[in-house]
Amino acid sequence: MSFQITVQPSGHQFTCDADETVLTAALRAGIGLPYGCKNGACGSCKGKVLEGTVEHKAHQQRALSEEERQRGMALFCCAVPGKDLVIEAREVAGSSEYPVRKMPTRVASIEKVAPDVAVVTLQLPANEALAYRAGQYIEFLLKDGKRRSYSMASAPSLEGPITLHIRYMAGGLFTEHVFNSMKERDILRFEGPHGTFFLREESSKPIVLLASGTGFAPIKALVEHLIHLKSTRPVSLYWGGRRPMDLYMNALCEEWAATLPGFRYVPVVSHAFPEDHWTGRTGYVHAAVMQDIPDMSNYQVYACGAPVVVDSARADYVEKCHLPADEFYADAFTTEADLAS
Repeated sequence: MSFQITVQPSGHQFTCDADETVLTAALRAGIGLPYGCKNGACGSCKGKVLEGTVEHKAHQQRALSEEERQRGMALFCCAVPGKDLVIEAREVAGSSEYPVRKMPTRVASIEKVAPDVAVVTLQLPANEALAYRAGQYIEFLLKDGKRRSYSMASAPSLEGPITLHIRYMAGGLFTEHVFNSMKERDILRFEGPHGTFFLREESSKPIVLLASGTGFAPIKALVEHLIHLKSTRPVSLYWGGRRPMDLYMNALCEEWAATLPGFRYVPVVSHAFPEDHWTGRTGYVHAAVMQDIPDMSNYQVYACGAPVVVDSARADYVEKCHLPADEFYADAFTTEADLAS
């Protein structure tokens, strides 16, 4: 059995099998619905069911509240239709431009840039390149069908190896391997590119880049892409961490601020120790943006990092700083604890 799904306001239609999620069917049909984690944790795929009914697979309460469900909202990454549907969703132009591929890759290097952060460089097969947009992610294909997602920290314009920023999670299926047993020249398999977190190049609005922790990875790729485009859009990068060591590429950001016209960098530390001798901004990074830019009505925001940071930024910027809701683009990182909850 299959169902007909109609997307408003575009009018695009596609077929969804009875045991298939709306997002999976849409992507298979080349319909660019927005999404991030694909497991009901980040909320990027949220839209409205105008006609018909859906059943949700396991998901996080914070990604879809009961109040939102009562209003007809759904997480299309884990929503399975019960009949033909009419849904309301903002489609993302160009999101299906590059095909999703399964590829082998060789670990070229593993560099510990902080006590709990490794930069992993992946070498693709000779004469093969992965076509992707800066900001997208790949999924490692692990044993027993498990997957782990990481954003690419290098822009495709660099035409070199892919780099990832991987934070250690105690007991994590993949990160324990990365930090304790993975070696150079090991072979891994991944699938990608995934995600709709990438630069909207048609806009000329000033940009706020908001990162927490290793959420800096896709933000770095966005900056490199802006450099490649020779963009003249004003850019403000806010990067937050608990301690200064969490800003593991601070020197690179300072170099951008010193050399790129219209580029501003604001590092923010929330829990500095006396021995850190931190003299910069303190507090929560999303709040620092509000202090500096109280009116975001003419801005675009690209936010990446912990879900609590992304969710707080989305709510506060739209409600208190007049940011248009459709100008907030996000990639909320989900951990293995998120996947298990």
